[in-house]
Amino acid sequence: MADGSDPRNVRFPLRRSDDGFEPSPDPAPAPKPEPRNWRPPSIEKLGAGLGEAIKRVTPQKPEPPLELSGGMPAPEDQGTRWRRAAPPPPPPPIQPGHAEPLPAGGYTTNLPVVVKKRNWLRWASWIVAGFLILFFVAVAWLALTAPLSKSLQPPAPPSITLLSAEGKPIARRGAVIAGPVDASKLPEHVRNAFVGIEDRRFYSHWGVDPRGILRAFVHNVTSEGGSQGGSTITQQLAKNAFLNSQRTFGRKAQEVLIAFWLEAWLSKDEILSRYLSNVYFGDNVYGLRAAARHYFSVEPEALTLSQATLLAGLVQAPSRLAPTGNLKGARERQKLVIASMVDAGLITKARGQSVRPAVLNVTKSEDDLPNGTYFADWVLPQARDRAGGVGTEQTVQTTLELSAQQAAERAVRGAGLKKSQIAIVAMRPDGRVIAMVGGRNYGESPFNRATQARRQPGSTFKLFVYLAALRGGMEPDSIVDDSPVQIGDWKPENSHGDYAGQITLRRAFARSSNVVAARLTQKFGVRAVTQAARDLGISTPIGNDASIALGTSTVSLLELTAAYASVANGTYPVRPQGLSEDEADSDWLAKRLGGPTRFNGRQLDDLRSLLGTVVEEGTGRGANLPIPTYGKTGTTQDNRDALFIGYAGGIVCGVWLGNDDNSPNPGLSGSGLPARVWRDFMTRALDLRIPPPEPTVEPDGNDVTLDDVLNGVGDFIEGTGIQTQVVPQGVDPDEQGEAPIDARPIDRRPRRDQAPDGPPPGDRFRPDDRRGEER
Repeated sequence: MADGSDPRNVRFPLRRSDDGFEPSPDPAPAPKPEPRNWRPPSIEKLGAGLGEAIKRVTPQKPEPPLELSGGMPAPEDQGTRWRRAAPPPPPPPIQPGHAEPLPAGGYTTNLPVVVKKRNWLRWASWIVAGFLILFFVAVAWLALTAPLSKSLQPPAPPSITLLSAEGKPIARRGAVIAGPVDASKLPEHVRNAFVGIEDRRFYSHWGVDPRGILRAFVHNVTSEGGSQGGSTITQQLAKNAFLNSQRTFGRKAQEVLIAFWLEAWLSKDEILSRYLSNVYFGDNVYGLRAAARHYFSVEPEALTLSQATLLAGLVQAPSRLAPTGNLKGARERQKLVIASMVDAGLITKARGQSVRPAVLNVTKSEDDLPNGTYFADWVLPQARDRAGGVGTEQTVQTTLELSAQQAAERAVRGAGLKKSQIAIVAMRPDGRVIAMVGGRNYGESPFNRATQARRQPGSTFKLFVYLAALRGGMEPDSIVDDSPVQIGDWKPENSHGDYAGQITLRRAFARSSNVVAARLTQKFGVRAVTQAARDLGISTPIGNDASIALGTSTVSLLELTAAYASVANGTYPVRPQGLSEDEADSDWLAKRLGGPTRFNGRQLDDLRSLLGTVVEEGTGRGANLPIPTYGKTGTTQDNRDALFIGYAGGIVCGVWLGNDDNSPNPGLSGSGLPARVWRDFMTRALDLRIPPPEPTVEPDGNDVTLDDVLNGVGDFIEGTGIQTQVVPQGVDPDEQGEAPIDARPIDRRPRRDQAPDGPPPGDRFRPDDRRGEER
């Protein structure tokens, strides 16, 4: 080097000598700090010193290759001991803005440092590039995974058409949906009507319209009127077909993403076609084709400018602007659509001024079906499960028979009801419901009293009491005691207070004896009666005392009728069903639990015999038919409910009458109006011919004289043993010492307008005394 020193003496972490490795010399002592009045050297001195330092560290001859031995001595010089060099002392403080003077024979670490400013623009560009990459990846993922055909499906629940057992439509539930439209085949004014009011720049943007969003934002901030939306037609299609209506940032981001995806895969006409095919137009109508047919009875290809502008105006608020309910509001919106088309240059001002308000032509075709009936409301959940989540119209066949349904409705109309309500359920012995009426008028009250109401069954519940008795070993001719009885604090009574003493089980069931039913429940136990009811399909709660014998626990008419169907079918339980065997899901649970159970042969015959006696000679005579008929009457306390349930000719039917507020019905009993309604329905449903009464032979002439009439009355009075007395006018018979006698004969026969099991005296039975009634 310049000073003649060996450059190998410069301190390095690893240094080789001629004879091997040698310890590094001690470092030179650090220079003492300059005094405070130290002045920086001149530039010439700094340049000379820096050049001298460079020469000092520059090797003059090639160094032998170094061996990386981790700081250990070479193998041939194991005897040399190495020691760790002492760390150099800390450098002196450096004056700001000046470099440290370079010590002789060493390095300096205090070199000038260049600080680079951070480039925020570069980071921002990287972030934007990453976002764009993720966006295009997401669009590509949608293109490969999302179902594009979903944009063709209207955002509505599946429309279900219910068919009768004969295959005829009986009701339709769900949206009215027609076929899709092709925007390229629609008249230009139809397309422009929707584009002009919903998305003026539809044919120029890529799915999102920044100008439209900015315009809507400014309007919503500065205007006090209604808010505007900035969504394009493509965004609306994305929302309707793929998303929900939640107003969140996440949902809006998804909407934008799907809009770009739709624009990438579909043409503008295809997007407009899908949009017009599933947009909502009010009145439960989805799609332009269905709306054109519904409001104007024309096809969308034949819509006039007036009709098209009216329909285009409904899209913003279809439920509120539906012209069938708000024609004035729809026409005001139509004016706004026409003005928007003129402003966008889609039609001329003169043509816009010539457009007249649209005239509706809503006609009901023969194919229009009711949206709801009592039977449709009951069977619809099962039909929905069967149809699944398909977005197209489905047809489901039911068990309803049109002839039986019409017979039930005619029987209700002929009942002459005023305040009371009525319910009828008819089914086949296997449980297929063929007719159902849940009230007098579905339009006034859709509440289904046949399936939803829980009312006391009255004496119809005695079916389970007598089944428990037959299971306990009794027979129809077994003797029972029909006399007053008291069970604990409960003292049941027969209707009218009539008791027959020792009678057969058959006669007790026919006359609907309350005390016999109570005695049987006490004898065989409440549990046995409850088990009989459960076996026949009663699922509602049942009390735990003997009063259940008189029907104090509530039950639905549908379940009670199905219980009687078990007797007609010979197996139990019978489960009511509203779908045909081809449509209904098989009752796999019942099959795995063993399925229906057959009655004991003798018990079934005895139970049917008891039900037949009721109609032949008991309280159910008003329901007798010219074919074998079986049934039971029932009347609850204070005549609040009256029922007749029975079967004949392969049909099981239950009839209920009562008030919705559970108020009393004086004169109402199961053997009266319910039995007659049941007979009327069965006669029509079974197409029976009731034989007319035997004709009476009237005399040809009227030879009866006044003397004959008076003599006949006298003979009648003498035959009855009634004493009569003629009292002069103005004379008090009591003063003559004799009590006055009512000359009217006492008629001990039941009145024709009062059934043998007619209503009891008003002070005899109360709702809280659990004495029940005998009907």
